[in-house]
Amino acid sequence: YAYVARPVGVQSKLPIVIVASEIFGVHEHIADVARRFAKRGYLAIAPEFFTRAGDPTALGTMAEIMSQIVSKTPDKQVMGEIETALKWAGTRGGDINRVGVTGFCWGGRITWLASAYIPQVKAGVAWYGRLVGEKSGNFPAHPVDLAAQLKAPVLGLYGGKDTGISLETVDQMKKALAAAANNKAAAASRFEIYPDAPHAFHADYRATYQAGPAKDGWDKCLKWFAQHGV
Repeated sequence: YAYVARPVGVQSKLPIVIVASEIFGVHEHIADVARRFAKRGYLAIAPEFFTRAGDPTALGTMAEIMSQIVSKTPDKQVMGEIETALKWAGTRGGDINRVGVTGFCWGGRITWLASAYIPQVKAGVAWYGRLVGEKSGNFPAHPVDLAAQLKAPVLGLYGGKDTGISLETVDQMKKALAAAANNKAAAASRFEIYPDAPHAFHADYRATYQAGPAKDGWDKCLKWFAQHGV
């Protein structure tokens, strides 16, 4: 399943953007973000990555969602579903040569992974996605491990007051990117840190929302995609 938004009445091939959700799945906010991209001329696809594991909205706490849904959704499966979405888009008016990925929180981490694993991706924009973590069968590598494998440059949008993703881990990622500077995508990747922003500052349905960083991040996201051929 996926939520799809596209501009009305456009006959030309459309650039494609994959929108990766938070741990809460494709709810109204993520659908709204997809529509915002469609209004900018994109074929926007927000895949429902968690359907095999269950429905996040049926659970009460983040801890339950993490243990019962997210932990049972392997990275390999998610990457496969992004590739399936791109194949689908390519047969329905999407331009497979202009592909961007963006995502929030859980989806921010997925954005880094997709930019390393999926050759069609031209650029990624990761909103406060986790960069480091413990490895397991379902999660064999994290963004900090994949800097040298990046196939597309990533813009990381992060909050200085994010209590779950420390600036120390951002520094770890910056060092990994610098060490992989002979990789063009790693060398071109950038971070934008909003010093006073918490986690989920783009989520306008949550108390963490900050209009200034959210708007600035959105503008930078669109410019990043334009700059890198999406």
